[in-house]
Amino acid sequence: MSVTPARYRQVRAVRGTLSSVREVVAEDGARLRTWRADRGGPDVLLCAGLGIPEAAWPPFPAHLLGWHYRGTLGSTRPADPARVRLADHVSDALRVLDAAGVERCPALGWSFGVTVAVELALRHPDRVSGLLLVAGPPGDVLGAVLGAPPLDRVLPERVRRELARGGVRALHRVGPLLGAVLGRVPVPEVDLWAARVLGPLLRTDWAWFAELTLALAETPAQDLSGVTCPTTAVVGGHDGIAAPGSLLGPVARLPQARCRVLPTTHFLLPVAHRAELVAELALLLRRVDAVERAMAWAGRPLTPRSRPPA
Repeated sequence: MSVTPARYRQVRAVRGTLSSVREVVAEDGARLRTWRADRGGPDVLLCAGLGIPEAAWPPFPAHLLGWHYRGTLGSTRPADPARVRLADHVSDALRVLDAAGVERCPALGWSFGVTVAVELALRHPDRVSGLLLVAGPPGDVLGAVLGAPPLDRVLPERVRRELARGGVRALHRVGPLLGAVLGRVPVPEVDLWAARVLGPLLRTDWAWFAELTLALAETPAQDLSGVTCPTTAVVGGHDGIAAPGSLLGPVARLPQARCRVLPTTHFLLPVAHRAELVAELALLLRRVDAVERAMAWAGRPLTPRSRPPA
């Protein structure tokens, strides 16, 4: 396995943990800002939501690896503007793993990143040992918007998808103006964690955010039947951005899957339920370890649908 050369610098992250921040060169030459938060435990790849800084994540019991999508939070835009589709994000995820020297690990996907994590597991099952999918649909990201009760009973899915697409296109048009206004909003200093998270969000390039969203929206609903690793889905019961059923339905059909619904909304889930997310990842890691030990003992896949040994 080739490891992409990277330059390192040490930075102090929130709440006393250390993060290694590095720059990794993508397959097409885009420069990706990646990071690693060392909190003890096994490696876990984080496929985050768009524009979410590393300070937003709870103190997971793992060596958390992450990167910022092309053109966001220090990562450069690709020379070819079309290189922002799902295949490019999956390729970037592999680069992050290679640069960190990680052969295989669980992946955590949130929002936008659920589609990326699922695709990574489907295309490269030898690199993904488990999935924790949080508040995001596996593909068809715009079809999940406005799909929480009671709107799901009022608006047909086709109508909701077109309303969402129109909203994202409008965001693309007004992005420069919105960025100019929000960029002048002072970041509250009352809480260090809030400052580290809200600062980058307020300075998001919203036109580029819209471009990334529209590109990912080209991905149809993914078929999860090929996922054979331990999988957990966590959703907000009142999520108007990613309908709970858009993730629970596909995951619930998988053998040995775990599903959990929390009484919250899309954006509040990782903030108000940090302890629950930490607990769910810890449980997934134990499940992954049990499966890995069993497969090592058997010396072969445990069932006809199990992935081949790495």
